[in-house]
Amino acid sequence: MTNFELPRNLVEDFQDEAPDSARRAWLAGLEGLVAELVETWSLTDVRRPFQPGGASAWVAPVRTTDGLDAVLKVGWTHDEALHEADGLRFWAGDGSVLLYASRAEGATTALLLERCRPGTPLNEAERPERQDVVITEALRRLWREPPGDTSFRPLAEMCDAWADECENDATEAEDVPDPGIVRAGMELLRNLARTAQRNVVLGTDLHAGNILAAEREPWLVIDPKPYVGDPAYDPVQYMLNNPGRLMSDRDEFINRIADFAGVDRERLARWVFARCLSESIRSRPLREVAETMAAVM
Repeated sequence: MTNFELPRNLVEDFQDEAPDSARRAWLAGLEGLVAELVETWSLTDVRRPFQPGGASAWVAPVRTTDGLDAVLKVGWTHDEALHEADGLRFWAGDGSVLLYASRAEGATTALLLERCRPGTPLNEAERPERQDVVITEALRRLWREPPGDTSFRPLAEMCDAWADECENDATEAEDVPDPGIVRAGMELLRNLARTAQRNVVLGTDLHAGNILAAEREPWLVIDPKPYVGDPAYDPVQYMLNNPGRLMSDRDEFINRIADFAGVDRERLARWVFARCLSESIRSRPLREVAETMAAVM
């Protein structure tokens, strides 16, 4: 390979790493990893990576030996995305991109994926009102009963980790929400994950940047982070990415998404509050949303 290029967001995310960290070592060896995978999977026509790209993976268009357009994704293995390949196999292209091959070894997870053309993200192609429809339709297709031998982790595991992190951050940060609100919110976050009437395979990180315009279907989901849990949780990341709507017309936004997704309005509102609060130390807009919701929770 010649003129190897790194995605800008990947470089930026690694800037604060210590020079001798494992992540720095992984980034330094990334060109060799990509070259090895290109040879192993007999890939040709390897293009520049998508820019600005993501914060944890090198992703670029490639072509297989039989002429199939594909995407090679070589990522730093991180906890939330541990079962991305398993999720894509489970959905088998029904609403999501197809997985052609995968390999997980050490700190690296590599995926060979269907390429979406034109590949325009939903948030660049449609107005918010239309995004609401596409997002909720995509989620309802993903929500299936997990297989009996599932490797997918329970949503409670991720919520517990977020709650612990928020509580720890609240003891160290100078500017934090009211401690009583934080405690109540994190108790709610843990409890919601354990009291669902229905548990399905979730995407958990489905926002309007993770749905791309395609040819096989109008829209396809990419970059899932599958867990098993409450379907009312799953629209929340999309909603957190729209803090302006949560501030200006919160109840209308929550009710609209709940109705489109077929989930309970009150339960979705409680998830939004708990997740806004868990992000409140890092995000001032989400903190403001949480504080306005605290009085009615």
